[in-house]
This record gives sequence, structure tokens and C-alpha cells, in this order.
Amino acid sequence: MTEGLRHLTFIVALLILVGGPRRSSGDGGEFSGDYSKLSGIIIPGFASTQLRAWSFLDCPYSPLDFNPLDLVWLDSTKLLSAVNCWLKCMLLDPYNQTDHPECKSRPDSGLSAITELDPGYITGPLSSVWKEWIKWCIEFGIEANAIIAVPYDWRLAPSMLEERDLYFHRLKLTFETAHKLRGGPSIVFAHSLGNYVFRYFLEWLKLEIAPKHYSQWLDDHIHAYFAVGAPLLGATETVKATLFGNTFGLPVSEGTARLMFNSFASSLWMLPFSKYCTADNPYWKHFSRASRKSHQTYQCEDHEFLLNYSGWPTNIVNIEIPSIRAFDAYPPVTEVAQANFSSMECGLPTQLSFSAREVSDGTFFKAIEAYDSDNKRLLYQLQKSGNLVEGNPGAASGDETVPYNSLSLCKNWLGPKVNITRAPQSEHDGSDVQVELNVEHQHEADVVPNMTRSPRVKYITYYEDSESIPGKRTAVWELDKANHRNIVRSPVLMRELWLQMWHDIHPDKKSEFVTKAKRGPLRDDDCYWDYGKARCAWPEYCEYRYLFGDVHLGQSCRLKNSSADTLLHYV
Repeated sequence: MTEGLRHLTFIVALLILVGGPRRSSGDGGEFSGDYSKLSGIIIPGFASTQLRAWSFLDCPYSPLDFNPLDLVWLDSTKLLSAVNCWLKCMLLDPYNQTDHPECKSRPDSGLSAITELDPGYITGPLSSVWKEWIKWCIEFGIEANAIIAVPYDWRLAPSMLEERDLYFHRLKLTFETAHKLRGGPSIVFAHSLGNYVFRYFLEWLKLEIAPKHYSQWLDDHIHAYFAVGAPLLGATETVKATLFGNTFGLPVSEGTARLMFNSFASSLWMLPFSKYCTADNPYWKHFSRASRKSHQTYQCEDHEFLLNYSGWPTNIVNIEIPSIRAFDAYPPVTEVAQANFSSMECGLPTQLSFSAREVSDGTFFKAIEAYDSDNKRLLYQLQKSGNLVEGNPGAASGDETVPYNSLSLCKNWLGPKVNITRAPQSEHDGSDVQVELNVEHQHEADVVPNMTRSPRVKYITYYEDSESIPGKRTAVWELDKANHRNIVRSPVLMRELWLQMWHDIHPDKKSEFVTKAKRGPLRDDDCYWDYGKARCAWPEYCEYRYLFGDVHLGQSCRLKNSSADTLLHYV
């Protein structure tokens, strides 16, 4: 298979801050490679935090009522038996983002809020989010107070997160408490919408800390940032959800899902936008008085109007609308948006296309407002909140939720020279590893490797700084055929994250990034029985060792040495 064919790609960006020396709070010395001093802070994505009721709600015709602290998102039993009651606890007012008069919900706290959304023998594994991630941390001996979840109400726009919940104040205190407790900086793991939350927090922090202390605060409190599936230019799936609804696999109609999705201001936060356009003063609205008065306008660079498709590979939306009397065959968008549709006649439909800028600034929703009353509420939220984060389809198609063009923007963080490595995702001996060293990287240009791929192998492609931007060290990983929602459960991603974290703080490391020469088993679960050779696979790492309770040969294959000893192969 050649590089020109389309394939599903998921992207993880690693940004390591390498500014001034980090000092331990205990002895005043420099931060050393010691797991006991690091913390991991998890910022979950959209719909990845449990919501609990904070009201009493009597549900007629159902034996199941809502009481304070009852699970709302996600309680599949109440969803099936009392969907109207459940919706009251989930919906927000589309204009002011307040709760339903009869029921309110608030995000749960702690790790349990992000591990399984609907705990249960059957529903638990189906709704698992960060549970496997936590299990990896436990297997490798991470202490309980070293992993901190910072759930939030994923229905709200960021200004409301701060205005209603003081979320960003509390997030700042979380970093400072972790530093004081453990004596070292934190590693940030953000997934999907969580990347917007974290990046908004960094901008909000500039208003809270004196400019001369801002960089020092980052050096002291943040060691590395893992951006997992970050929709840096928005997600096209959001446009689909605003028009047709996204059921998340739940037993609800698309109309019900759309009603719910469009009541959340956070849905507009994820709309596709142009990297050449920004909203005026997008971060000052966390002050409550300002957030009520704000009316967003967009400022675009000249470059925006010289390019087709707002810098994307193609238009975001192509639609057909009924023909309108007295209009040309292809009327201007502004004319369609301002027209009186009271009298229409049948005819050939009018075809319209909209770029990322026209989606994010409301032009698209104005054009179809007369056909869909829901768009009035969407336009109101766009005008109030704005979009707050700054040809032909390409060779990669994204991760089924976020397009590749949006995911790959993080390659701008790479330095002027990049080392590229492509290797199989599964355990391998290095025979199928391809390397390109010191590849020139132009700012705001993609880096495309000249490498081959086998159609039967899922690869991971590493882009790593050979020459870094001052103050940063960056790596970008592309995983073939990975799904956006399930990526945080991927053993391949967890293996790579763990190896890089462990390598980064090891005092005897010999390179900036962990070696890609081979990948062997790290845990007992990675060992398995090779029926062709009638032995455990990877005999260098694994051996047959039966323990009572094993029910098949693969379960009896275990690591020869401890995981800590196995990690020494990757120094």
C-alpha cells in the first residue's frame, strides 16, 4: 500500500517543557528522575465524565425517580424506562445554559467519575473510558495520590465553566497541590475536548499570573503535555451532530440526541474553524459581567481569503436547499440568509458549499435558518460565545470523529528538523522499522514521510524533534486505524506513553526519545501462547508458568522478569 491511499489515522502529540530548572519543594535542588515526585493529571473529553442529579424529580408512569447523587450520565436503566425525566436532568437552556427548572445535574469527582460511565457487569465494560489507563498505572506501581482526575461539566462553554463552577481556579489549585504534595511537576493527559479545556486554562492563567511569573509557573508545575486526539481545528462530526444528532450508541432517536446536543454550548466549541481566523478577546469572558455582554466578531488574516476552503483540504459542508422564486440558480449566501421564504415554488434544488470559516462564524447556520428553527439557538450561542480556540481529501482520513487536517495541526509544534520512524503497533523485533533522519520541516507545513506500508499491518509513525524549538521538545505519533472514542483504552497507546514517560525521567537515558528499535511484552497480559511453535511467544521475555486458576495456555504465559527489569531494555 502506498502513502497516497486513504487510511484511518489517530494522532497523539507530546510536548515536553524544557525551560528553566525545576526545583523540588523539599530540598531546593533540581527535579530528578524519580516517579515519586511526578503526578498525572487527567482531563477527560466530551461526554467522558459522569453527571449526577442534584434535585428530587418524580417521574410519572415509572418506578424510577431521580434523587440527589443518582447517576444521570450515564444510567442506561433510567434512560430506557424514563427518557423524558432523564432528558430534564440532561438538557440545558440553549440561551443561558441554566438547568431545567425541575432537575439539575453536576459532574462527579475523582477517578471513579471517568473510569466507567455506567458501572455494571454488562454496562461497565461497554462504557469504560479511563479504567484500563488506571489499571496500567497500578500495575507499574504508581501510588493512588499520584493520579488525579479533573472532571468538568462537558456540556458548558468554558466561560460558564469558570462562572458557574470556578473550574479553572480549581484546576490551578490542583496543579499547585500536586506539586506541594509530591515535590515535582505534573504530566497532563488530555483527550479530545479536554485539550480545548487545557489550552483555554493556559490562556486564562495569563490573566491570573503576572507575565514575568507565567513561564516559571509552567516550569514548576507542568513537565509534559500529552494531547490525545486533539481537535485543534475542530471536528466535522460536530456539524453532523448539530444537524442530525449523535446517539453515542444509546437507545434514543436521532431527534432526541440532536435536541440534547444542541442545548449544550460546548457543542459549538468543537465546530470546525479556520486557523487564519480568531475571535476578538476570546478569553476575557470568564468574568461573569463580560460574558453576559460579549458579542463575538471574527478577525481573519488576508491569507484566509487567498486560499480555497479556509486552509482545509475541502469544504466542510455541501448542502442542497429548495429553489426560491426570483432567485438566481446559485444565489449568494447572504441573499439566501436574508430572504423571505414565505412563498416558494418547486424546482431544482440550490447547491451551497461552506468553508470552515463560514461554519464557525455562523454563515452556514444563517443560510439554513429558515428551514430549521434549531439554528436560531445555535446562532445565539455562536454570537455570545464564539469559537474560542485558535481541494481534495488528503491521504489520511482522521479517526472517525476528528479529521486529519485538524488532528495534524500539532505538527506545527515540531522543530525545524524532524526524525521520522514507522514501526508496527504490535510487539516486533525491528525487522519492519523504517527511519528517516533530519527531515526538514517548514513551519505550518505538513511532514509527509517517504515510507511504505503493508496492507495487513497497523503502523505507528513517530515524528520527533531532531532540532527543537527553544524551550520545548515535541513528538507527534500517528496510529493507523485507531478510533477517537476508544483510543484511551488502546494498549498500544498506553505502552508508548508509559515507555516515553519512564525514559524521560531515567537518569541513564541515552537519547531524547525512547528507542523504537523493538517492542517486547511489558506485562503478563502481553504474553501469549504460540500454537505454531508450541511455546510461549517472545521466549526472550516470556515463559510458561502455570498458576492455579489458569484456564488456557495463554494465561500461563508470564514475564520472566519483573516489569521494572523489562523496562531496562528501553533506556
